[in-house]
Amino acid sequence: MDDSKDGGGLAASSTRPYLIRALHEWCTDNGFTPYVAVHVDRTVQVPLEYVSNNEIVLNVGFDATSNLDLGNELIQFKARFGGVAREIIVPVDHVVAIYARENGQGMAFPPPTAEDAAARQAAPNAPRGLRLASDANGGSGNGGTAQGEPKPEPVAPTLATPPDDDDPGAGPSGGRPALKRIK
Repeated sequence: MDDSKDGGGLAASSTRPYLIRALHEWCTDNGFTPYVAVHVDRTVQVPLEYVSNNEIVLNVGFDATSNLDLGNELIQFKARFGGVAREIIVPVDHVVAIYARENGQGMAFPPPTAEDAAARQAAPNAPRGLRLASDANGGSGNGGTAQGEPKPEPVAPTLATPPDDDDPGAGPSGGRPALKRIK
């Protein structure tokens, strides 16, 4: 949930949909195939027979989709699975990575939490998304902590790393590349 405020007192929108669109455009401009890894729960509409460990990897390239809409709240498109056209609907906060199939370059995001789902049900129109570590405890203006509490350790965004040539499951031949947390 992104509860950060700007100087005018308005809630700032999540950066996640903007980053997804930017990386999708980068992949397309460079002739790469954009893939998204999605955390699957009851709010995600995907073919469940392709889900493994509550995750599905989707090709979101223009050649594999029709009516692709990379919106601020939802990613929607139609795609064929086993020759059958399916309507895909993914809440943006369920995208855990976007990367180029060919080289594994991209960006990873934290998966949604139960707290995010509860907050979304309580306030369905409230902004949501990533939150800076300094705002993790409510954005109280003192680094997000009450007086006397230690500050949380900042967490940098995670980035996809190029696939390891020795790993047959990484990169173009199979699934999502290994992701590495950078501090």
